[in-house]
Amino acid sequence: MSDDQTPAEIVTAATTAVFGDRDLSAIDDYFGPTYRQHSTLATDGVEGLRALAGSLGDDFRYEPARLIADGDLVMTQGTYFGFGPDPLTGYDVWRVEDGKIVEHWDSLTPVVTETVSGRSQTDGPTEVTDLDKTAQNKELVTAFAEKVLVGADYSLLTDYISAEQYDQHNPEAADGLAGFGAAVEKWAADGKNLAYKQVHQVIAQGNFVFTRSEGDFGVPSIYNDLWRVQDGKIVEHWDVVIPVPADLPHSNGVF
Repeated sequence: MSDDQTPAEIVTAATTAVFGDRDLSAIDDYFGPTYRQHSTLATDGVEGLRALAGSLGDDFRYEPARLIADGDLVMTQGTYFGFGPDPLTGYDVWRVEDGKIVEHWDSLTPVVTETVSGRSQTDGPTEVTDLDKTAQNKELVTAFAEKVLVGADYSLLTDYISAEQYDQHNPEAADGLAGFGAAVEKWAADGKNLAYKQVHQVIAQGNFVFTRSEGDFGVPSIYNDLWRVQDGKIVEHWDVVIPVPADLPHSNGVF
């Protein structure tokens, strides 16, 4: 491990070594001794990580989709095969300090093969562009999350989301604002109102902005949303929404 590696390079190297190459000795190279776990799957600390990685079968693999980095935080999106009988897709957030990973959050959900929009949960553009607009795009999505999602002022929707293009990867929603509106109505009829309470993380790089939020979707839930911004408006959305587990394998909470 080089001292001049970026947080994104550290996360990529660490996950490739530990989960790809199954080199458990790499855990001590890439993860700090105070490693703090918020995952719903692993116990705390480097020993919890070592136990999880060591328990994976030969059929385990990870298929990356996207990576964005913002300061000491790195978000990775992808699909895991071999955690269980079915593939799981979702998001990991890693915090890097002094060249080592010291904290981790995640949210995983089963892969859905038939979606309303016809798009998968991970397909679409992957290239990080518009690096000069990172701050502007982060400000846009942060305002959207606070005013529309947390504030529930949907009259402002078109101030932030394009009325011409809104490509949707949520399995239950069609493309466009009309598709989103129809999905929200159906969820509400099923007792799952889209309620955001607090945005805990905003990670932005170029045209991509990720938000991790606390809320309620019929039950207390973790909202993971990835937004693609183009010409000052949100034009694409990926997400994973999972319930907050009643029991965790650690005492750190999910946020």
